[in-house]
Amino acid sequence: MTGSMVHPVDEKLPAPRLAALGIQHVLVMYAGAVAVPLIVGRALKLTPEQVALLISADLFCCGLVTLIQSFGVTRWFGIKLPVMMGVTFAAVGPMVAFANAMPGVDGARAIFGAIIGAGIVSIVIAPMVSKLLRFFPPVVTGTIITIIGVSLMRVGVGWAMGGPAFLAQRTDVPKLVEMVDKAKATAAAASAPIQLGPIPMVNNASYGALDNMAIAAAVLAFILLLVKYSKGFVANISVLLGIIGGCVVAAALGKMTFEKVAKANWFDVVTPFAFGMPTFDWVMIATMVLVMIVVMIESTGMFLALSDITGKRIGQPELAAGLRTDGVGTLIGGIFNTFPYTSFSQNVGLVGVTGVRSRYVCVAGGLIMIVLGLLPKMAAFVEAIPQFVLGGAGLVMFGMVAATGIRILSTVDYKGNRNNLYIVALAIGFGLIPLVAPRWTQQMAHGLHPLLESGILLTSVAAVVLNLFFNGAKGDTAGAIEAAKAAEAH
Repeated sequence: MTGSMVHPVDEKLPAPRLAALGIQHVLVMYAGAVAVPLIVGRALKLTPEQVALLISADLFCCGLVTLIQSFGVTRWFGIKLPVMMGVTFAAVGPMVAFANAMPGVDGARAIFGAIIGAGIVSIVIAPMVSKLLRFFPPVVTGTIITIIGVSLMRVGVGWAMGGPAFLAQRTDVPKLVEMVDKAKATAAAASAPIQLGPIPMVNNASYGALDNMAIAAAVLAFILLLVKYSKGFVANISVLLGIIGGCVVAAALGKMTFEKVAKANWFDVVTPFAFGMPTFDWVMIATMVLVMIVVMIESTGMFLALSDITGKRIGQPELAAGLRTDGVGTLIGGIFNTFPYTSFSQNVGLVGVTGVRSRYVCVAGGLIMIVLGLLPKMAAFVEAIPQFVLGGAGLVMFGMVAATGIRILSTVDYKGNRNNLYIVALAIGFGLIPLVAPRWTQQMAHGLHPLLESGILLTSVAAVVLNLFFNGAKGDTAGAIEAAKAAEAH
């Protein structure tokens, strides 16, 4: 503390130390920050250049929204605590469902429209959401975080295998043509309608290739070795170091090339509406608003936990200002071709580990993120990372999200309140429906599909409703804060 009247949160450290600590925060969150644009961009089937644009926009907006949150803009925006902002994993399920229903640039424009709409609504409802923490006790938040991790594991496994599960086989075209010709001849001879059997399929040689899976396994093993044998900062960035190690191996084996990196510009400005003007669909907006309510509730617990860690008390106005920034960040994300934003729990954990409570460290981190977003070569390099390299890291990154949810659920009282078992069981069951029965909505109105094809959203709604049914609104704020502290693990 530089003076008796200056709280450690407001302490301005020397510039070299600010830069070093800011880089630490950036490295801790980097792998998680770029994962979402990679997932959604590839689900939209965008070109490599367009995916790289999503990554640049994501990094740029991460920095911009971090500045608003940690430095503060008037008394209405910014919690003014050491907070790094990044794209939330909670929105991945709905966005991938949107992308599957409408791939390409049109799908991207629809997603950005839904994000803009949700951002505006979030700004308006932020003061009300800050009072809803009692509806999200650990039994609810733990269940939601668990299903987020479980849902994302499908992505991590797909990366390691070389793509989504449906790519494991492809249509055997010669056999299909032969089968159709035989069916036509048989039908003509018998004067009967054409009847076809199952479509002949052949295994895709590039799916589940053993050499690619070996590299994914090596990335996983390297991360685990770092976690076990290193400490402090190195352990905190083990996933990022694992990805870098995997890239070195892939490049040495000729499985990673850098032509697109060489062609990318050194510097470029991130521009709004790069994919064209967004389109707006009320069902998609409503879906994203529900996601944002869950995100803001998680942020509320995180802010309260961070207040406890830093020793700086915050009240309802500060909470509302922090949550408005979630909404503003989401609005900015939709305008600048990226996604919804929330506080990153990894960085909250880093505050506790380093003991440095100055919010200006995160201001420095935000400035670094903005600079990274203006370097297209950096985005092109991330886009060029082979999927199987990301797969080894994804298993750790997404598995830790699920493990964090389980850790929170371990604090729930099941003996004194058996109803909590039913809340967890049924909410997770609802969340698994889209995973085990992807076409379960095919008899329903098409407009409802994006709302119902996200297991994360189904779990969130089910957990809140079931908790209200069994336990009422007598939430435990202290329990929610402890759950937020437990979430620092991911």
